[in-house]
Amino acid sequence: MFRIVRETRALKASILVVITAALSPFAAPDATAGDYPARPIRIVVGFTAGGPTDIPIRFLADKLGSELGKPVVVENKPGAGSMLATYDMLNQPRDGYTLLACTYFDPVNTLLYKDAHYKVSDIAPVSLIARYDYAIAVSNNNPARTFAELVQYGKANPGKLNYGHLGIGSSQNLVAKRLEKVTGISMTGIPYKGAADALHEVASGQLDLFVGPPFAVMPLYEGKQIKVLAVTGKERLASALDVPTLTESGIPIVTFAWLGICAGAGTPQPAINLLNSKITPILKSDDYRALLATSGSVPMSSTPQEMQDVIDDTVKQAAPLVDEFDLHLN
Repeated sequence: MFRIVRETRALKASILVVITAALSPFAAPDATAGDYPARPIRIVVGFTAGGPTDIPIRFLADKLGSELGKPVVVENKPGAGSMLATYDMLNQPRDGYTLLACTYFDPVNTLLYKDAHYKVSDIAPVSLIARYDYAIAVSNNNPARTFAELVQYGKANPGKLNYGHLGIGSSQNLVAKRLEKVTGISMTGIPYKGAADALHEVASGQLDLFVGPPFAVMPLYEGKQIKVLAVTGKERLASALDVPTLTESGIPIVTFAWLGICAGAGTPQPAINLLNSKITPILKSDDYRALLATSGSVPMSSTPQEMQDVIDDTVKQAAPLVDEFDLHLN
């Protein structure tokens, strides 16, 4: 409990610092069809290095830099449910030189916070780069061998199960809330800055459960450091056919996450079009597919409008859950 309070205070303090910086005036965009990019490009990632968001982005940045003829640098700014990274991107000139590794968090944070200091319309999509289902990782210390047994354990030990999440309103948080509602169990949520941190504590036995991306979860499962009791997709993972889906386990929940590249609204369209045209072939390459093949992630590309449709659908699906579970934050 003390840890949660400390992290909540630190989160609010961090947000205030970045919001103050974000009030500074923007420089005029300088990205035009003829000279973009004229200098290095930065991609800001709202999660820790080495995690399931960071790894595909670093692969993309390396290849994109070669295609554009200018370095593409990745900078990690974890914290505040990825809002620190979002504010960083939005605080820069809208010229295509600062991009964001966009996730579910970016639209959902506008629902969670009464004054998020940005709107969904402030984000300009460039392209989706991946989607993935979640794997439900459980500590080897927990006696449950199936998801049904985990539910039985939770009912027999009310409040004893704890789960990791990446912030109030994160997909992990919402999936856990939905699991509690459907199964009748009660769990205690503990916030973490990134999936790697939460999974480390699952592997060490300090945390019971984490709903994580297969990219991060499956290596630990294959190494027998954790158990995976279910996945959240419509089908089993090709890399883990022995793990059932939640629906096969009697839980009517299907959910997935997405990852993409975004810019700030107002970025010149020629810059967005150029980025999209250079990113798409990278996502279709054998090397990128191989990177994601055993992780449960699915490589995907999109037009900016197709990515906008996914962002809009995310808002539509998350809004009633945020209201139902009263997850609104000040």
